[in-house]
Amino acid sequence: MAKPKIIIAIDGYSSCGKSTVAKELAALLGYNYIDSGAMYRAITLYFLRNDIDYKNDAEVINALKDIHLSFAFNEVSGKSEILLNDENVEHYIRDMIVAEKVSEVAAIKEVRSFATAQQQKLGSERGIVMDGRDIGTTVFPDAELKIFMTASPEVRVKRRFQELYAGNPNITLEEVKHNLELRDYIDSNREESPLRQAKDAVVLDNSHLTREEQLAKVMGWVEERAVAKAL
Repeated sequence: MAKPKIIIAIDGYSSCGKSTVAKELAALLGYNYIDSGAMYRAITLYFLRNDIDYKNDAEVINALKDIHLSFAFNEVSGKSEILLNDENVEHYIRDMIVAEKVSEVAAIKEVRSFATAQQQKLGSERGIVMDGRDIGTTVFPDAELKIFMTASPEVRVKRRFQELYAGNPNITLEEVKHNLELRDYIDSNREESPLRQAKDAVVLDNSHLTREEQLAKVMGWVEERAVAKAL
């Protein structure tokens, strides 16, 4: 008897490795992986490209009408990548300029409502892994498995620096540290769907775990939830 498919919601702070474990988990389970953070980054990119004043509600609402987000599997990279109005913008959304603005854009009520509706549609048939800031609390409060990821600030800064350095060798640790602190503050204190741990989430602190160790731990949780759903 095949195990029932479940929804796996992974939330947590920036640079905790949410995307890494989510992608590996989806691949192992044969589930769809949805990068909710990429959706907010793509919206931010659109606003920047089109000089949208995201503090102006009317401009934001009008701009959202012209935004279509989707995901496509890239056979070269072996990854599901985001399309903004049918353009693959996976590379552009990782720029520092987008990282500096995405938390502010993601805090906007209309933006969150827009993205949440699309995320819920993508997960309507279950069998997905989605990571972000409010997946287990707002997007899928009924998810069978909710994981809240965290790591020490020092580890997170180092990871983020290594990720950005390849594309921008002039970046400094101090810049990265400031950006993460700012994003943490905005994500945790925004009025609309702030970052917080769901009451029924399990905590995964991967400060000192290898990728193999954290994946094994999460797979154990998945097995437990799938068995429970089947009963």
